[in-house]
Amino acid sequence: MPELIKITTAPGLTFDALVAGQPGAPMALLLHGFAESMHTWRAQAAALGATGYRAVAPGQRGYSPGARPDTGDTANYHIDRLMDDAMAIVEACGYGDRRFHLVGHDWGGSIAWALADRYPQRPASLTVLSRPHPNAFNRALQMPDGDQAYRSRHHKAFLEPDAADLLLANDAKQLRERLAAAGVPAAAIAEHLSVLGNKTAMEAALTWYRARGAIRSPLGPIRVPTLYIWGDADDTVGRTAAEGTRDFVTAPYRFEVLPGVGHFASDQAPDRVNELLIPHLKAYPV
Repeated sequence: MPELIKITTAPGLTFDALVAGQPGAPMALLLHGFAESMHTWRAQAAALGATGYRAVAPGQRGYSPGARPDTGDTANYHIDRLMDDAMAIVEACGYGDRRFHLVGHDWGGSIAWALADRYPQRPASLTVLSRPHPNAFNRALQMPDGDQAYRSRHHKAFLEPDAADLLLANDAKQLRERLAAAGVPAAAIAEHLSVLGNKTAMEAALTWYRARGAIRSPLGPIRVPTLYIWGDADDTVGRTAAEGTRDFVTAPYRFEVLPGVGHFASDQAPDRVNELLIPHLKAYPV
């Protein structure tokens, strides 16, 4: 089973992380999104560890109490800082000069796409859940039917100064209902709220959105072998953006649709995700 450790990358930056597998085994870095936590990867970390990988799923900047810079300066949460964190964690785990497998969901998927664009020589493989390539996402947002813009309307709501209070009101009723409606089991919701269910952590998590605003910078074509997993019941990412991702990957690419699965695929359908993820990593050994 995964164990909880702490990873220090710099003064003031100590990340909680779920890890599994033997140190020194091929590394898989798993980056979570919102509104979840490192616990979203519990089943994947366990399966990867049992298959011969060193799985590392950090609680990212703002989510880990030991890595929570001042939210008053949104530059502390710019995507470049989040990318720096990911690479620093890889190095702190002893893989600074080695290739590794990169996995991301939601916001963690955004970071994974950007890392694969910036450091194409480092990931042996890329797996992204529920987050299209940014160029495909931008293109879908501009479609005249307005479907993706409607699905993404919550992004603007997260920029409001009272967003954290609204999400946490009445024992996080709104957030609990959102996750439950997306098929996230009650036990997983409790784990995520053990991280996010306080004002300090929630403000830090929302600062990711405020640091970025509504701007999504275009990336180049992805040159890392890529598996993209999308649930066709995802209410935040439509089919146009999901299917359009293939236009922006020049390396070997595989698109897998999970019927009836929503946005939080690793929580809702962990076994199915593992059935796709592990063969993908095995196909591109480090």
